[in-house]
Amino acid sequence: MTSASPAQQVLEHFADLAQARGYTLDSAQQAAIERFAVLADELLRPRLFRRQTPRSLYLWGPVGRGKSFLLDGFFAALPFAEKRRVHFHAFFRELHERMFRQPPGGDALAASLDDLLAGCRLLCFDEFHVHDIGDAMLITRLFKALFSRGVVLITTSNYPPEGLLPNPLYHERFLPAIRLIETRMDILSVGGPQDYRGASPAEPDPFGVGAYLWPGSPEQRRRLTLPPLAQTRIKVPVGHRSLPAISAAGGLLHFSFADLCEGPTAVLDYLTLSESWQRWLLDAVPPLRDASPAARQRFINLVDVLYDRRLALFLISAAPLDETLADSEIADMSRTRSRLSQLRQIGPG
Repeated sequence: MTSASPAQQVLEHFADLAQARGYTLDSAQQAAIERFAVLADELLRPRLFRRQTPRSLYLWGPVGRGKSFLLDGFFAALPFAEKRRVHFHAFFRELHERMFRQPPGGDALAASLDDLLAGCRLLCFDEFHVHDIGDAMLITRLFKALFSRGVVLITTSNYPPEGLLPNPLYHERFLPAIRLIETRMDILSVGGPQDYRGASPAEPDPFGVGAYLWPGSPEQRRRLTLPPLAQTRIKVPVGHRSLPAISAAGGLLHFSFADLCEGPTAVLDYLTLSESWQRWLLDAVPPLRDASPAARQRFINLVDVLYDRRLALFLISAAPLDETLADSEIADMSRTRSRLSQLRQIGPG
């Protein structure tokens, strides 16, 4: 009796997974799974019969269409050791840190990738998006280096390649990277009609342990054992500097929106702190339309990090969630809106 091919293993894995979760796979998801099956056979083909590196894949579509479900399912089903799956923010943080530690005078990017990707032929990025021009320039170099090394790249994104780095001031400077993606990657749309985040998951998401409170009365805070909004600040170390926080005790890290999002913080800060703190409280969240564009983007990035790390997030604002997010639509806000809707909504009464 012959064993199942890698392609058959992938197809069977997804069929079993969908049945276990009660999913009916839509046509876009099924097309992505079939492409994964082809890629599995290409990656597992004996070295003697490999003609060239398989083409990479770029999966994009609206929030909640199962992109991460597809990526995780393929990664789990692939009988292949030379692989790595990582959230894009986390990989970028690790890359930055390793480049910073490289001795001067050499190729810091190449040396860092040697360490990060030793023996890796398949790299999977979840939640790929670009909003900072400094990151964009490094991403262009990173993608060129990955493709030149023969690494197969799979990314998920809420945007088609042309929609990356949407800021019109910088978009044109990112066009070489977009053209590289379009040339070296198969672009698949995962845009089915159902938002799977609206369905009840088989297992509760730890992110949903958190809550959105309004107006954040003393009684609401006491009920959830959350501290009051104080005027004093402490210093929380992060990397080579510190950030002002209201408190950091009992496993809960407590910031004000103004300190964390209006201040000069970055994704790398949130990733570093998320390694030590399992519960976060962001206090005094204003209507986002009144916040600066930079603060709105930091808020989005913070939610992304905590959601991906499956950490508890508590938000306190003066108004219901829909009012707080109203008239603040910028890139990625739809994803943030979807994720925050999974928090318990606790209002007056």
